Amino acid sequence: MQLKIESRHLGDVCVVMPDVFQDSRGFFTEVFRADQFKALGLPVDFVQDNHSGSVRGVLRGLHFQWEPLMGKLMRVTRGKAFLVAVDIRKGSPTLGKWFGTEVSAEDRKQVWAPAGFARGFCTLSDFAEIQYKCTGVYNSRAESGIRWDDPEIGIEWPLKDVQLSDKDRNAQTLKQWLASPNSDNFTYSENYNLVGK
Repeated sequence: MQLKIESRHLGDVCVVMPDVFQDSRGFFTEVFRADQFKALGLPVDFVQDNHSGSVRGVLRGLHFQWEPLMGKLMRVTRGKAFLVAVDIRKGSPTLGKWFGTEVSAEDRKQVWAPAGFARGFCTLSDFAEIQYKCTGVYNSRAESGIRWDDPEIGIEWPLKDVQLSDKDRNAQTLKQWLASPNSDNFTYSENYNLVGK
């Protein structure tokens, strides 16, 4: 079975599509293979798997981590959600630009967004489960977030009436983040590595 990059966005964000074998019994697919990911230029050293469940209208994000650097390979395993990545790399030609796509358990798409991108999602079905593989272990002392509705980014979320955690509701703007010394952990260069800087 083959994994392929369906599309690239903002330079380093990728939509990954697996082959699916399906018949009257159900389906089988390979969602990760180190040899194929390596051949596609994608990371293979994932160190943490996360699994999130949310009711319709829940919006989580926009989150990122710099120590250790954390990229995320995200997929929806139940229901439907709108997955988003925002470039927060200083000096990037796409700084502050966003990519979003609707992903469902049925289409089996995956979105890879490396360190240097803030990520989030909004649940579109009555309930959705999102699973994501991470290239870094979670560290609460070196993670932060950007406001989901920062007007300078202008994400076109498919839902306007959303449920947020207090942390996400009170997140900083991109401008405030870029003024922080911690933002120097994400600096763009021509040979920016998909796993980090």
